[in-house]
This record gives sequence, C-alpha cells and structure tokens, in this order.
Amino acid sequence: IGAYRVTIPNGKPITFLDTPGHEAFTAMRARGANVTDIAVLVVAADDGVMPQTIEAISHARAAGVPIVVALNKVDKPDADKQRVLKGLSDQGLNPEAWGGDTVVVEVSALRGDGVQNLLEMLDLQSEILDLKANPTRPASGTVIESKLERGRGPTATVLVQKGTLRVGDIFVCGSTSGKVKALINEFGKRMDEAGPSMPAEILGFTEAPEAGDRFNVVADEKSAKSIAEGRGSLRKDMARRKNETPLTLEAMTENLREGEKQAVPLLLKTDVQGSLEAIRDALERLRNDEVPIRVLHAALTERFERHKQFTVLHQQP
Repeated sequence: IGAYRVTIPNGKPITFLDTPGHEAFTAMRARGANVTDIAVLVVAADDGVMPQTIEAISHARAAGVPIVVALNKVDKPDADKQRVLKGLSDQGLNPEAWGGDTVVVEVSALRGDGVQNLLEMLDLQSEILDLKANPTRPASGTVIESKLERGRGPTATVLVQKGTLRVGDIFVCGSTSGKVKALINEFGKRMDEAGPSMPAEILGFTEAPEAGDRFNVVADEKSAKSIAEGRGSLRKDMARRKNETPLTLEAMTENLREGEKQAVPLLLKTDVQGSLEAIRDALERLRNDEVPIRVLHAALTERFERHKQFTVLHQQP
C-alpha cells in the first residue's frame, strides 16, 4: 500500500492511494475509500466483476465518493468488455456507453493505452466536484501505513488532507504524538513541507501509530502529549470492556471444554501495520474445533531484523 503523486500535462497534481485487492485487506480498502475524493475501480476485462470488486464498490458507496471505472487488460485476446459492463450494471454502476452516468475508461497497464484518458477524466471529475482545501490552516490528515525501521524508529506515511505540514510541527496522531523531524516523498527525497493531498513519510513519532489514525498539528508538545495520553487511556478502556463478557454457567462450561483443547499460541510480527492487521484478521477467522488458534501478541518489528532473521533461517540445513 502506498500513495503516489503525479502531474498531468495541464500542470495539476493527482494523488493516487493504492490499496491491495486481496480479500484479506478489507480494512485497508475501507480506509482508502474514506480518505479519497474519487474512487478508481480497476476491473480486469478478462476476469470481470469479482467479489473483491463488489466489496470495493460497497466501500466507495459507504464513503459517499463517486466511482470511475478503469477497465484494464482490454488488449488481451480473451477480454470480454460487454460481460464486464453487464456485471457493473448489475451492481448499479450503469456505464455511460449504456446511457448511465458511470465513467468507464478502457486501459492497458501493459502498453499504457488509455492512461492519459483516465487522468483527464479524473481531472474533469475533480472540477465537477469543485474539490478545494485550505493550505494556510494547521495540517490534518490520515495515516496510510506505519512501520518500524532501524536507525529511523517509528515512521508513518500520512496523506495530508487540509493545511500544510512543515518540518518542526508538533502533532498528535491517534494515541501517540511527536515532532516532525523530516518529511520524505514517495521517491525518497526530503521535503520542507507537504500541502493538501500530498503524501509524506514522517519521521518523529514516539511510537508507530495505527493505520487509519487521524493526524493533527497542535500548538505545543504539552497539548500533544495530553491529547495522546487521553486517547490511549480511552483505547485501553474500550479494549478491556470489549473483552469483558457476562459469566454464565454455559460460558463456564465452554471455558472448561476449551481448556482441554490444545491451542496453537502465535506471536505475530510484521514490518508494516496494514499487513499485521490483515494477517491477524485472517488468522482469527480460521475455525478448527480440535486445534483453535490463539494470537498471544501482535506487533511491528524492525524491517532490518526481519530480513536478517530470514537470512539466518534460510542458511540452516
């Protein structure tokens, strides 16, 4: 997952937020729809409307954002555009070619055909929606992804949605806070500031935030720490209440039965928050009456250590 900024021929920038299509990344797609102004639904002409496609449509509708369809792989011999258009129509997305109001742009990711037309249609949609943001106010945005890296500590990719974020700004993000030590764009180059709709990797977090957390610049460090501590306490209380269930005779009996089973205890560590969330959700959906799965702890680990551990294990006979 990532965010990328491109400039079209008329000089206007467009930021793309990329979310994985695998079913395990449902939460990512939901967050993506909630922080975007226009949803680009990529549908393969040789596959048609898949379950993940329907799920993405639902997320976009729930977020109230318009949908532009990019019909990909139209250059393949087995492409069936009419079948895809019918599948979209069945989901309430009536293509313009069929008299509807859904923009469908034919593209080929392999050859690059239609990509320029897609950018022009997105520019047109943004003008119709009259998308604007105030660059002079304190910055606010949403965390797209977070990770831990050796030598850099906790970092997060943030999509600035309002205001302008600058190096040295004090911020609060979810239940953590910090000071912007550096801003890095998607090409790895440092920036002095990031304006509305600009993605930026931020160095200066005290701990890795959760993907989807709101990011806000505040006046001073005292305010940031106070807000972060209050949110942290609230999250702990909510988690504790969620785990508290009324104890009944049936529940006690079931607990005794569960104690006789041999559970598989797991320590789950990944290098990015989004993958941690997706893998944990997938594991918890697994059901086995004989051997249940129990996630004891889930956390981020430094990317360098993960690669080092893999190398050592790989060399063992």
